[in-house]
Amino acid sequence: MTTPTTQFAPSSRMGLYESLHQISIWEDTFDGNISPGSGVCLIPEPETKLDDKAEYASDRSLEHVEDSHASKSISEKIQRRLAQNREAARKSRLRKKAYVQQLETSRLKLAQLELELERARQQGMLIAGATGAMGLCGPVNPGIVAFQVEYGHWIEEQERQISELRNALQSHIGDTDLSLLVDNILRHYCKLFQMKRDAARADAFYLVSGMWRTSVEQFFLWIGGFRPSELINVVMPQLEPLSEQQIAKVGNLKHCCIQAEDALTQGMDKLQQTLAQSVTFLARNFSSHTASAIEKLESMESFINQADHLREQTLQQMSRILTTRQAAKGLVAFGEYFQRLRTLSSLWSSHCPREPA
Repeated sequence: MTTPTTQFAPSSRMGLYESLHQISIWEDTFDGNISPGSGVCLIPEPETKLDDKAEYASDRSLEHVEDSHASKSISEKIQRRLAQNREAARKSRLRKKAYVQQLETSRLKLAQLELELERARQQGMLIAGATGAMGLCGPVNPGIVAFQVEYGHWIEEQERQISELRNALQSHIGDTDLSLLVDNILRHYCKLFQMKRDAARADAFYLVSGMWRTSVEQFFLWIGGFRPSELINVVMPQLEPLSEQQIAKVGNLKHCCIQAEDALTQGMDKLQQTLAQSVTFLARNFSSHTASAIEKLESMESFINQADHLREQTLQQMSRILTTRQAAKGLVAFGEYFQRLRTLSSLWSSHCPREPA
């Protein structure tokens, strides 16, 4: 009869063998670096490596995010700097453009001043030469030189306005726009009369002599300007047909102008006679008659102002009698009349023989 103990012994030895055999296999696998009695757990080691990889990946991800933020911040700084540079360049271009425009404006102003200075110098030389020829050498009157410069500008502006009015008549614009052009020319003549009042205070005899006009214009000169009746004679042929009422009013105006012209002419003749007498008495008693002679000379300014007032009133009255289109035609005819006088004077000057230098 067999005992039960003999049945469990092989089982125990087999379990021990299997354990030892398993350890032997692990030793062969890891080259004997791990002993059975070391007590180190071998299975969790791969999990530790996975954690290390995850932590490394996490660190790399954080580094990538930080690098992305840093590069984004640098990119924004670069963009801001580029925008600032573009704005600075734009402002610099604007400043340069404004500076160039300012230089060009200053250059034009300087050229204009040089031109006016040259005109004033030439006119001053003409005045000095004329006074020297008459034995009246002396300093040039600055008021007269200023008038010469202003009158040159006035002529240029008048020619421009006459040309503009002529073109407006040819284009058949409305009476409203045409009336504005007519008013501008009438104001331009008023400006001339104001300029002459200022010049008369500086030297009335200069205006009466007509030295500020061309030689042919001087031939038709009357007390420093045109005769008002001459204005009517020049424009009337250009205004036909006129109504009977207009003809009557223009005839009455012309009659009044001739009467006023005769009165002023007689006054000028009387002034000339009294001045001649005063100069005669000066030879006998210079001190007692000097003040009287100067007073009579100063009355010349009043004659010029009265003559210019008559000229201004004639222009105004003619513009009231005529229609807007008739007034425009009359002003064009009157302006062209004096343009032809200046052209004729220029042709005459070039025609006159010159003495050899």
